Amino acid sequence: MESEQAATAASTTRLSPFKYSNRVLLKTILDRRDGGLELIGERVVIGGWVKSSKEVRKEPVPHIAGDYVSGEPEPRSDVCCCIEILQSRIPFLRTIVKVLGGGSGGHYPLTDKLETSIHTSPPPSTVVLQVGDGSCVANLQVVIESSLTPPCQLLHTGTCIIVEGLLQKSWVLQGKYVIELKVDKLHHIGTVEYSSYPLSKKRVPLDKLREFCHIRPRTTTVQSVMRIRNALEFAAHTFCQNHGFLSVHVPIITTTDGKGSSEKFHITSHFAAAGEKEEPKKAVVDNVKSSEGYFSSPTYLTSSGRMHLESYACALGNVYSFGPRFRAEKGESPKHAAEMWMIEVELAFSELEEAINCAGDFFKSLCKWVVENCSEDMKFLSQRIDKTRTERLQSMVLSTFERVSYTEALDALKKVTEKKKDTMIEWGAALTEADLSYLADEIYKKPVIVYNYPKETKPFYVRLNDDGKTVAAFDMVVPKAGRLISGSQNEERINLLTTRIKELGLAAQQYEWYLDLRRHGTVKHSGFNLEFDHMVLFATGLNDVRDVIPFPRSRGKANY
Repeated sequence: MESEQAATAASTTRLSPFKYSNRVLLKTILDRRDGGLELIGERVVIGGWVKSSKEVRKEPVPHIAGDYVSGEPEPRSDVCCCIEILQSRIPFLRTIVKVLGGGSGGHYPLTDKLETSIHTSPPPSTVVLQVGDGSCVANLQVVIESSLTPPCQLLHTGTCIIVEGLLQKSWVLQGKYVIELKVDKLHHIGTVEYSSYPLSKKRVPLDKLREFCHIRPRTTTVQSVMRIRNALEFAAHTFCQNHGFLSVHVPIITTTDGKGSSEKFHITSHFAAAGEKEEPKKAVVDNVKSSEGYFSSPTYLTSSGRMHLESYACALGNVYSFGPRFRAEKGESPKHAAEMWMIEVELAFSELEEAINCAGDFFKSLCKWVVENCSEDMKFLSQRIDKTRTERLQSMVLSTFERVSYTEALDALKKVTEKKKDTMIEWGAALTEADLSYLADEIYKKPVIVYNYPKETKPFYVRLNDDGKTVAAFDMVVPKAGRLISGSQNEERINLLTTRIKELGLAAQQYEWYLDLRRHGTVKHSGFNLEFDHMVLFATGLNDVRDVIPFPRSRGKANY
C-alpha cells in the first residue's frame, strides 16, 4: 500500500518535457503552489535567457615552491606559511615584511622567484544565473561551476543557454527556500555582443523599447503583456465558440469602405519588365492614384470587416472574425496605430438589444478570463504599472451597465458646469473620445452604453430608427479605458439602404453585392466590434497602444 502511494506521489511530481524540444518549460516548475520545491531531485533540461547573473569566486590557498631536497617534503613552519600567504595576497604587507627583514636571512629566504612560483591560473568560481524562458513571470536560479565553461560566456544579460542538471533546494534571505538547478551538462550557449545589445541596461523605458521591437519581448514587462494578449485572444475565441459562433476570415483587401471614412490605405502595384531596373520610389508616385496594374478597380486595406461578415451571418446564423484593420490617420495618438486588430461579431435574427446584451457578456467574459488565468502576470504588472488594475477588472465582471441614449448623454454633459469645454456640443455632432470618457469616468462612474446616435455620425448601413433622425447604433464606454466596443443593428430594408447610399454620394455599383443580401432572403441582423488592442491596454494598465502590439505601425514608422 505504501509503495503504491509512493509511486503515485512520484508520478504527480515527475516533469514531462515539452514534446517538441525535449526541454522542461519553466512554468511547469515555478508555477506550482510551492514554487517547485516538491520537485527536488528531479533531473531536467531547461533552456532560456539570462536575466541577471553574478559570479562567486572560491579563493584557493596558493602553493608556494621553495628550496628543498627532491623527493622529500619541504619543511615549513606555520609562521612561514602564514607570512608567505600574506605576501602573495597583500602587496602592502609584503613590503612591510621586507622592511622588517623577512626578505633576507633566516632558513627560508624569500626571493623574487616567489612572484613566478605562485600558481597564476584563475581561481575556481560559481556562476549564479536568473534564467527565464518566457513561459512565466518567475525566473529559475541556475548554478554552474566554472569547471564546465568560462564564466565570461555566461554572465551577460541576454545570453541563451540550454543546460541539464538536478533540481535542488537553495536558501535565500528571510529564511525562505527556492528551487534551483545545479548544472552538470551544458548543451548550448548563445553568447551576446554586449556592447550593442539593447537590453544591456537594467531598465529601458517603454518608448525606447519601441525602437527595437525584435528584442523587447525579452523584457519581463513585454512578456507579461504578450501572455495577457494571448489569454484575451483565447478567451475571445472561447466565448464565441461556446456560444455557437463560427469563425470566418474576411478579406484584408477590399473595394468597399465599411467605415465611410476617407482615411484609407490605397493599394498600389508596380511590375518591372524583364531586365528593367526597379526604381521603387518612382514606382510609388506613378501608381498611387489607382491599382489597375493588378486589380480592375481601386482597392484599399480594410478598416472594417462587418459588411463582409454580414453575408456569412445571413447563411450561417452567428459568425465572428478576428484580424487586422487599417486606418490611415495622419495625427499621432497613444490610442491609434495604422494597423490594429479587431474582433467583429455578427448575429442573424437579432436586433440592437440582443447585440448590446451579447457585447456586455463578451466584455465581462474577457475580464474574468484574465483575472482567473493570468494572476502572476497581473500581479507583476500591478507592481510595475497600475496597482488597481486587477481590482478594476474584477469590478467590471460584477458591474452593471448604465444605458443612456445619445440625447440623454448630451444633456448630461451640458449639465456639468465644472467641465470646461472650448465649444458646447450641439445635437447632431459626434461625441468625442473625451466626451465619452467623461460620461464613464465622472458622471456615471461605471460602464456606459450610449445608443441611438444621429444618423450623420454613423456608417450608412446602420438601421434608421422610426424618428428618421437617429440610427440603431451603440458604443460601450469603460472607465479609464474609453470606448472599447461599437455596434449596431444594420439596415435590412433595401429601399432605405439605397437612399442612404445616394444621400452620401457613394459609388452605388461598389455596393451591389451588399444590396443583394437584401434582395435575396433578407433578415434582421446586428453585431459589434471590439478594438482588441484597446482591450489589452485596459487589461494591462498601459497607456500607449504601441506598447501592446508586437510590431506596431504608425505614421513614418514601419521598420520591420
